Amino acid sequence: MLRPGDRVRFADAVHTVVGISGVLVRLADEHGVGSAMHLPALMASRGFEILGAGSQRRLPAGLLDGVPEQAALRAMWWHRHMTELLTGLPVQPEPGTAPRREYDPFSTTLTERETAKAEELSRESGRPVSVHTVRYRRRRYQKLGILGMVDGRHAPQRTVLGQVDPHVADVLREMISQAADASTRTVSYYFTKVGRELEGSGVAMPSRATFYRLFDRLEGGRHTTGSARTRRSLANRPQEMFEQAVYARPGELMEIDSTPFDVMVRLDDGVAARVELTGLVDLATRSIPAAVLRPTTKSVDAALLLARAVTPAVMRPGWPEALRMEYSALPYQRMLSIDERLEHAAAVPPIIPEAIVIDGGHAFASRNFQTACDVFGTEVIYAPPRTPTHKPHIERTLGSAASLFAQYLTGYTGRSAEYRGCGVENEPLWPLHLLQELLEQWLSAVWQNRAHDGLRDPLAPRRAFSPNEKYAALVQTAGYLPGADGRGLPRTAPESAGRPSTPTASRSPTGCTTATNSASSEGASPASPRTRTAGRSNTTPTTCGWSGCATTTATRAGGSRCRGGCWNTPRPRSGNWPGTTPPATCASRDILQARTR
Repeated sequence: MLRPGDRVRFADAVHTVVGISGVLVRLADEHGVGSAMHLPALMASRGFEILGAGSQRRLPAGLLDGVPEQAALRAMWWHRHMTELLTGLPVQPEPGTAPRREYDPFSTTLTERETAKAEELSRESGRPVSVHTVRYRRRRYQKLGILGMVDGRHAPQRTVLGQVDPHVADVLREMISQAADASTRTVSYYFTKVGRELEGSGVAMPSRATFYRLFDRLEGGRHTTGSARTRRSLANRPQEMFEQAVYARPGELMEIDSTPFDVMVRLDDGVAARVELTGLVDLATRSIPAAVLRPTTKSVDAALLLARAVTPAVMRPGWPEALRMEYSALPYQRMLSIDERLEHAAAVPPIIPEAIVIDGGHAFASRNFQTACDVFGTEVIYAPPRTPTHKPHIERTLGSAASLFAQYLTGYTGRSAEYRGCGVENEPLWPLHLLQELLEQWLSAVWQNRAHDGLRDPLAPRRAFSPNEKYAALVQTAGYLPGADGRGLPRTAPESAGRPSTPTASRSPTGCTTATNSASSEGASPASPRTRTAGRSNTTPTTCGWSGCATTTATRAGGSRCRGGCWNTPRPRSGNWPGTTPPATCASRDILQARTR
């Protein structure tokens, strides 16, 4: 019976059996030259004889060091059975031991031996063991040896550095981190630089092949030798874990941004050029209440975008009747009873922004835009420089506009010169005003009715809602507040009757009064209509059209009144990110938030 390690003689030469697979025997002569023969042909060859048995198969010392005892015993159990399956003999057989009939490699096939081993293991363990499991274990054993029989959760793990000196890895990590803003270089550059850095320090440099493998493990997909743009973007990514913020009402937080539009258009002077797309997205509903196309976004365009967001989108001549708000998922009849401007509106809901996130763009940091935010009572939140991850929703939304809308237009340029075709400017191009109208029609017909994966409901977690459906759900709990009239001032209090019914509330500097109950500040009397003093003009208070506050129309030194007429010190513009100390807000806005909650 031949086994791996046996020495045989045939054809006047001595060979060593290095492996047996079925009836195929792999041999190696005294010079290390390998060959393969079928066992019947080998035994029938001229001068064949077995010179001596090979040494017993022993495992290397310390092979299973670090493996838990139970896992090591399990691996040894599989090792014994896989040895018998492949060779027909146990691990350390006695001289003259013959293989069992069902595992004899000369009379059975490998598949028959796997089937017999599966039946044997099922009887021995008391649990069913399939042929597929035995075949999977046999392949791992042939590839990895006994370590392939160890549970991967307990198998010894090779360190990232291997046998490389830790000082080499430290220097390489530092160079990789410094390469974020540098030009792209090859791995050989880092091999040379690390070698020069460690020259004379007594640290042994690994071979070039080992260094390349170490570089691949430490680089970790940071595109150190790839695209510089991708590398800078990955380096700019926040290191903390991302979290999901929940917004309970439309307009609670919105984001605004501009980006080059990937379409060549025909300007008013007949010149073919690209324009900028400026959009505003609501995080609670993912709605885009307004978007404009301009050759260059200016401060007046950004301010106009706010006005469009709070104004119902009008139906344009020639638009299908199906785009009307009354045929959409929005609660049209209820909203129409509060705001008559919605009678001829398209299916894009108006949203008043409570807070808006901007970047350092000149159009958004301008005085015109800041003044428009003050008029609408919108808090401005500044994103840190060069951190698009602080306003990711608008970044992704504008990217979706390119993939869902722009690429279907003539004159599409692609996102960069690499993706641009030839002669794009010679195609029939859209005039700017017609493209703006087409964009508004697309928002009403496609975007607002397209299911968004980020809009989920705990009661229906498997269903993705569209922006209009999410708006309709939130407006039932948060209420609907009509936007500004033509003068940029809030409408009167009766028009906010669509909000959930709450007790009548009023507020003055001396306390809050709800119905007949008073919640006053310490040492103050309940609020009541009375003459104002302490630096104010002595006038009879009136009712605030925004929140129902009892207030006056006079001014005072060092102070101002909110858009509803509430007295308050000037509200500073805040650059704080949500979670930090919020800025002071006006009294009427506090009442509004209490009602909408």
